[in-house]
Amino acid sequence: MSTPPAIVILGVGALATARRIQPCYEGARVHGLQGRVNDADVAYTELNAHLRELYSSGTPIVALCAAGIVIRCLAPLLANKGVEPPVLAVAEDGSAVVPLRGGLSGVNTMAREIAAALDVPPAITTSGELRFGACVLNPPDGYTLASIDQGKRFVSDLLAGEATRSEGDAPWLDDVQLPRAEDARRAIRVTPLAWSGATDELVIHPRSVVVAVDAKTAGDGLYERSLAAAQEHGLAAQSLAVLLAPLSLASDPALRHAADALQVTLRFTADDAQPARSAGMLSRSLRVPHKTLGAEQAHIAFAVAHAPLAPATVGSARGRLSVIGLGPGDASLMAPAARAALTQATDILGYETYVKMAGPFRAAQRVHGTDNREEMQRARHAFELASEGRHVAMVSSGDPGVFAMAAAVLEALDDARNEPHSAAWAAVELEIVPGVSAALATAAQAGAPLGHDFCMVSLSDNLKPWSIIETRLRHAAEADLVMAFYNPISRARPWQLDKARDIVREFRAPATVVVLGRDIGRPGATLKTTTLSELKSAEVDMRTMVIVGSSTTRAFRLDSSGKEWVYTPRWYE
Repeated sequence: MSTPPAIVILGVGALATARRIQPCYEGARVHGLQGRVNDADVAYTELNAHLRELYSSGTPIVALCAAGIVIRCLAPLLANKGVEPPVLAVAEDGSAVVPLRGGLSGVNTMAREIAAALDVPPAITTSGELRFGACVLNPPDGYTLASIDQGKRFVSDLLAGEATRSEGDAPWLDDVQLPRAEDARRAIRVTPLAWSGATDELVIHPRSVVVAVDAKTAGDGLYERSLAAAQEHGLAAQSLAVLLAPLSLASDPALRHAADALQVTLRFTADDAQPARSAGMLSRSLRVPHKTLGAEQAHIAFAVAHAPLAPATVGSARGRLSVIGLGPGDASLMAPAARAALTQATDILGYETYVKMAGPFRAAQRVHGTDNREEMQRARHAFELASEGRHVAMVSSGDPGVFAMAAAVLEALDDARNEPHSAAWAAVELEIVPGVSAALATAAQAGAPLGHDFCMVSLSDNLKPWSIIETRLRHAAEADLVMAFYNPISRARPWQLDKARDIVREFRAPATVVVLGRDIGRPGATLKTTTLSELKSAEVDMRTMVIVGSSTTRAFRLDSSGKEWVYTPRWYE
């Protein structure tokens, strides 16, 4: 299963059953209703919206609640039966497993798997599956139907008493209890060749064809040219499995567009050989009956295998480096894109403390924790791994672009432009995934102290002279900007916060509001409001965010027992 299912529960009574289902699918996570379930992997606030979001994103859903609830939630989205993800309802106590949607995307297979884990029979009602023991219209991974409409008509004929014969290699059909006859008029054909439109056959395409292209082919229109070339050779578009291109073209967006449009995996070869040569070499490496299509001078060629291909065995993947921010520490504040990158990554790199925050990880994922001061070495290591075709997640706390690893990663890439490995690093797919920074998380807890112009300043002089910090503090204080201080104090420099406070006092009133947020978003978080005159370095450590208000920043309570709110108005007098 390419996308792990979301196991959705409404209360703690279903958690034990959810945990029994979870090991069936690598990467599956339990989604619990916030306020009711504290030990879920993912928190959500409203069931209706959450189920619709999961469904719309193509995520398989295992909902531990009444089937009617799920049906009512998803009813407005039930439009295209051909592309829906599997949806199942499971009783909270695990006594029933009901497949609801996704007959063509494996829902009945999931129902059997989950039912086996719970030791109950699945409630499968699909006629063809009950009669034949499998859904012919839902072939296993590596195979696809030429036409779902023709498939429905074909299965209806078999249910009405017609017999069939099989042509082509599809071992999975051997276990299907079909009515068979060698002289049957109807045939199941397993072939990479295009369906002729004949109504007495069910054509199933093995995804067994590699499309090889070169630099002269890449560019706008590659999708259309590839389809035309496949049609010229009689190949079905559904039989295409891999688009193979030179690694030097890895950053060409036309390749990604073509691969997505063809619904194939994009893979790369290390050299810029002619496609026909690449396809020929590939065919020999497949070690199964094959043929190569495409003239020696052509810029598109095909390698056709006898059986479905595992894309990972063809060429190499384009490496990917995701630089992500974990947010302040609370899992609910991590951006979904950051969570997805962590889930998909083969390798996780970062300062050891942050790497632990990002877990837990799958057994197959490699974790590389380092000292906090090894930023450039860590960045170079990430590119080395990614250039080998791996998906690397570089983790930072907060936002990766705010005093964190995004700048180091880009600096390493910039510095490598004249080095021998520059081409390999340039081919890596690089993405920066934003996160909630410590300043924003602390400000949100306090109210809105960053409601007007503000700046962020690191008081650490490890990477810049203190004289520069002093200059920036003076300018920011004189400009009446709200200031968020990162790295305000440490054992090695216990005096710098006091010095910064004294500089700001030259321009701000003693009563200026100051917010101190320690470990915001983590266990044991504390929030305190004080003033510039009362600010003491003894109250602050490296895990404290210090926000110094402007001349307009205000603090108030609605009553003596209520929360104190801090905000900076969006206007100046």
